[in-house]
Amino acid sequence: MKLSSRKLQREPRLELSMTSMIDVVFLLLIFFMTTASFRQTERNLDPAIQVDREASGQQQNDFEPAIVEITRADGRFVYRIGERNLTTQEELTRLLRQFDNKADGAFVRVDDEAPFAMAAAAIQACKAARFAMVSYVPQSAGP
Repeated sequence: MKLSSRKLQREPRLELSMTSMIDVVFLLLIFFMTTASFRQTERNLDPAIQVDREASGQQQNDFEPAIVEITRADGRFVYRIGERNLTTQEELTRLLRQFDNKADGAFVRVDDEAPFAMAAAAIQACKAARFAMVSYVPQSAGP
């Protein structure tokens, strides 16, 4: 048997040098380790201005949310805020604009028998007075 010259002739193989690749990997590893941030994130840092939590919480609790009630008084329905009875939407809007705690929102409590137009007017008055949020709360007239 004769061996052909082709089989004996081998094609040169392409070899990659792994040393260079390992060097690059170690350089990248060292780069990322040295540039990594090991300090606290900004939200965990103490602010430069310290706030007394108890005093600020107490001050916010001094304001009660605006509660507008539509209830029957003297045989007709009126808008009631605290002890004041108002008859028109304009009076209600004017009074609501004097409130300082607009971000807390306002509540509109309405008796079941109250006219829908008054409930809608009370909600609109709260919006006109620039309250952030207005909540409608139905209230039963009796037990």
